[in-house]
Amino acid sequence: MDGIASALGDAARWRVVELLAERPRSVGELAELTGLRQPQTTKHLQTLARVGLVTVFPLGQRRVYALEPAPLTALSLRLRELAGTADAHAGDRDVIARYRAAIEAESAVADRERWADGRTFSFERVLAAPPDAVWRHWTDAELLASWWVPPSMTVTDCALEPRAGGRVVLDYRDAEGRYHSAGRVRAAREPEHLVFDLSVLDGAGAVSFTGHYDLDLTAAPEGTRLRLGLRVTGTTVDAMPYIAGIETGWSQVLDNLADTVGRRPTRRPGD
Repeated sequence: MDGIASALGDAARWRVVELLAERPRSVGELAELTGLRQPQTTKHLQTLARVGLVTVFPLGQRRVYALEPAPLTALSLRLRELAGTADAHAGDRDVIARYRAAIEAESAVADRERWADGRTFSFERVLAAPPDAVWRHWTDAELLASWWVPPSMTVTDCALEPRAGGRVVLDYRDAEGRYHSAGRVRAAREPEHLVFDLSVLDGAGAVSFTGHYDLDLTAAPEGTRLRLGLRVTGTTVDAMPYIAGIETGWSQVLDNLADTVGRRPTRRPGD
């Protein structure tokens, strides 16, 4: 399949294939119709023949080439599969488009320190698990790591200790680099309420911005109603891409959480 795609990637060979799709033709006729010299046309035909796209028929002094439809049919099926896969993941492209739009909007105002201080965000989800199970997904490091970053990123270290003064850590990486956040828990009441600060740090360990988080978990007929509030403080100009990604990023990770608690069996403490 790779060879076929490569062979068809040349405009001249593509034109030869178009002409052969109509009917078998000789090298001379193809050269005349494409405007190529005969040696060039012959080389293109040889390339197409090597990947099985054309067959040559010696007819006396003439050599006539015919198109083989089977490889094109296979390529067509593969392209339809790829198009179907792309359509099925259209939401991922939408996420990138929204993030790009947010970056463009924030770039226009991120011109001074503390430019986003006081900005607030709120998120809500209904999760198919009881509050104690959802609480463990926030406070058990192994469970926390299973959902706390968007797709394509990997948690390398995390902690959220559910007590006043407890550590909050989120280290993760992607193909572009490594990222570090750290903070402290302000208040914790299991399994209902968690308040913590988390600062995104730059490569030198300086704070880019801090988020103040307020998490509420309440029992609901479907399981648990989660409400998460976020207030931004201490913003630097360099925090612009992070601020732009808050809405998209937290929406993704809370969707991860909903999927994770929905498919995991409920585990009670001590199990």
